[in-house]
Amino acid sequence: MNQNEFNQLVKSVSECAALPEALTFLQECEYEEVAEVALSLKGQFAVAEVEGELRVYHVTTQQKGDDLEEFVEHIMNTDEHVIRFVAWFFDAYFDVKQSETYKLAGKTYRQPKRN
Repeated sequence: MNQNEFNQLVKSVSECAALPEALTFLQECEYEEVAEVALSLKGQFAVAEVEGELRVYHVTTQQKGDDLEEFVEHIMNTDEHVIRFVAWFFDAYFDVKQSETYKLAGKTYRQPKRN
């Protein structure tokens, strides 16, 4: 996919109303590599209430010897714009900086606070 096609893809998926819709959009997109990665993420998201917020987590498991190790990563809150998921997706799987994805979608990127 060329840069213009990528720009259009980011803009289009960023118009989705919520993460499930955005994930489905990516799973069904015409770009095979993007669709394959999105399909591989099916069933890997969980919502949990933490400190009064509904948070979306990416949950994966990995075999470590005889043990199954679980990894949980906070992606976004359910009330946040789907660009958070889109930026995470392209950063995690295609090495596109989150700030760049926000820029392509016409959104303002804010650096996460450090704890």
